[in-house]
Amino acid sequence: MHAYRTHTCAALRASDAGKPARLSGWVHARRDHGGLLFIDLRDHYGITQCVFAAGTPAFAAAEQVRVESVITVTGTVVARAEGTVNPKLPTGEVELRAEALEVQSAAEVLPMQVAGEERFPDEIRLKYRFIDLRRERVHRNIMLRAQVIASIRRRMIEAGFTEFQTPILTASSPEGARDFLVPARLHPGKFYALPQAPQQFKQLAMVAGFDRYFQIAPCFRDEASRADRSPGEFYQLDFEMSFVTQEDVFETIEPVIAGVFEEFANGRAVTQGRFPRIPYAQALLTYGSDKPDLRNPLTITDVTEHFAGSGFGLFAKIAASGGIVRAIPAPGTAANPRSFFDKLNEWAREEGAGGLGYIQFEAEGPKGPIARNLEAGRAEAIRVACGLKPGDSVFFAAGKGDETAKFAGKVRTKLGEDLGLIEPDAFRFCWITDFPMYEINEETGRVDFSHNPFSMPQGGLEALEMQDPLSIKAYQYDIVCNGIELSSGAIRNHRPDIMIRAFEIAGYTAADVEARFGGMLNAFRYGAPPHGGSAPGIDRIVMLLADEPNIREVILFPLNQQGEDLMMGAPAEVPPARLRELSLRLDLPKK
Repeated sequence: MHAYRTHTCAALRASDAGKPARLSGWVHARRDHGGLLFIDLRDHYGITQCVFAAGTPAFAAAEQVRVESVITVTGTVVARAEGTVNPKLPTGEVELRAEALEVQSAAEVLPMQVAGEERFPDEIRLKYRFIDLRRERVHRNIMLRAQVIASIRRRMIEAGFTEFQTPILTASSPEGARDFLVPARLHPGKFYALPQAPQQFKQLAMVAGFDRYFQIAPCFRDEASRADRSPGEFYQLDFEMSFVTQEDVFETIEPVIAGVFEEFANGRAVTQGRFPRIPYAQALLTYGSDKPDLRNPLTITDVTEHFAGSGFGLFAKIAASGGIVRAIPAPGTAANPRSFFDKLNEWAREEGAGGLGYIQFEAEGPKGPIARNLEAGRAEAIRVACGLKPGDSVFFAAGKGDETAKFAGKVRTKLGEDLGLIEPDAFRFCWITDFPMYEINEETGRVDFSHNPFSMPQGGLEALEMQDPLSIKAYQYDIVCNGIELSSGAIRNHRPDIMIRAFEIAGYTAADVEARFGGMLNAFRYGAPPHGGSAPGIDRIVMLLADEPNIREVILFPLNQQGEDLMMGAPAEVPPARLRELSLRLDLPKK
C-alpha cells in the first residue's frame, strides 16, 4: 500500500465497499458523536468522511488532532447506513472506517476558518493566502483560471498560432502607465523596465517572419488598483498576426473568446456569431461609454436640437453655448411615486451633477417640472425620438460634451439596474472601433496619444499631414463584455515615416523616437509586413466566468490595493550594502 494514499478524497464510491484504502489530506471538519468521531478529510480533489470508533488507537489520535492538520487515515471502505447518505458529495454513499491515523503535520490555531462561508477581512485573507486558497470558492476560482488558460492555449494553437516567450527585462516604453524599473548592476545609473506588455517584441516577431504569435503574457504596470484591475502585474492573451486587416483580427479571435466562454458558461448565454462593431463616437452617444454593457437594453438619444431655443431656459442656454442634452429612457415609470424621481435626483447630485431632470409621459400628456416649461410640440418630438410610449419617463443629462455623455452612461446603468432590466446569466460582447488617434492631455494641455502609440492612423501619412490631429481616427479596437474591457488592440504602424510623424504630433522629435524605439524602427526599415493583434486580459475573463466582483478572487497570490504582498512582505527595504552594489542612493520623501 502506498505510504500516503491509495485514492484521492474524491475517488471512493459504493463499488469500493469492503476494500482497504488509505487517504491523506487536511482535516476539514470534525464531529464527536460520543462513541463515534467523524472527520471530513479534504484534499485538492474532494472530501471523504472518515469514522473513528471509540476505544481504538485511531479514535484517541483523532480526538487530539486540530482542524486543518494534515493526516493519513488507513481503513476499510464501508457503505453508509440508509438515511446517512450525503447526496451533495460524490463520495457521499461511503465512508472510511478508520483503523489507523498518522499526523503528517499538526496545524496551529487558525487565523481564519476554511470550512463554511464566513467572510474575513482582506488583510487576513491576503496575509494567510495559503489558507484562504483552501476554501472551496477560492480554490475553485484558481482551478477555473487554469482550465481557461489551457482552453485558450489549445484554441490558439488550433487557429494556427505559435506560442513564444518574450523578454521580461527590457527598455522603458510609453504604454500609458508607469514602468517598474530594475537597476542594472553591471551598468551603473541605467535601468531595465519590466514590460507593460510585449508590444514591441511581438511586432518584431512579425518583422522576423513568424506569421501568428501568441503568449499567455505577464505584464507589469505601476498603477493603482481597481476592482477589475490588479496592481503590479496581470496576465493577458497576447497575440499578433501578419498580413491582416482589422476585420481579419476580429474574425480570427472571436471564435476563441466565444468558445472559451461557451465552454465555461454553465448554461449562461453567450453572444452568437459576429460580435457587434460599434464605433467609439457611436458608443459614447448611444451608451454613454466606450465600455457598454449590452445586457442593458436602454439606449441614449441626443435631444439637444429639441431644447435649442425652447422655453426651458436652462437647457436652451446649454444648447446655445455648444453643450449637449442627452435623453435616457425609463420605461414603465411614469406612474411611479415622486420619491422614485427624487431619489434619482439625489443620486445625480452625489455623482457631481447638478441634478437629473425628467419628463413623465402619461396618457393625458407629458408631466413634470420640465414639461411645464417646454412647448408641447417639443416634448412630443422628444418622445418620438426616444421611442417612448405612454407610461414611460425620460431623464436628461445636460452640459459639456464628453463629460455629459459619460454621465448619461452612468444614468443608463443606474436605471438599468434599478428597473431590473439587465439581462441575467449572459455574456454580451462587442467591439469598440475607430478610436481617436489623439486627445488633449488634461495635465499638460498638449496633444497626446489617446490609445496605443504604435497604431496605424486611418488615412496613413496623408491624414497625419493634412488633418486636425484630434479628428484622426486610428485602427484601434477594444473587446468589451458586460461593460468590462477585456482587450485593447490595433492594426500596427509598420512604416518608419508614418511612425516618426505620428510621434512628432505627440511632442516627440525624430531623435526621441530613434532613441526610445530604435530597435523596432530600425527593424521596420528592413521590410515589415502589415500586422495587427490584441491582448484580452486573462484575469478579467476568469473574473467574469467566475462571477466575481473583484479580480483578486481569481489570482493565486494577489497584492492588496496598496500594491503590497502581505504574505511575503513585499515591497521591502534593501540593506545599504545592496544599494551600494547597485550604485543607488535613496532620496526618500520627508514624512
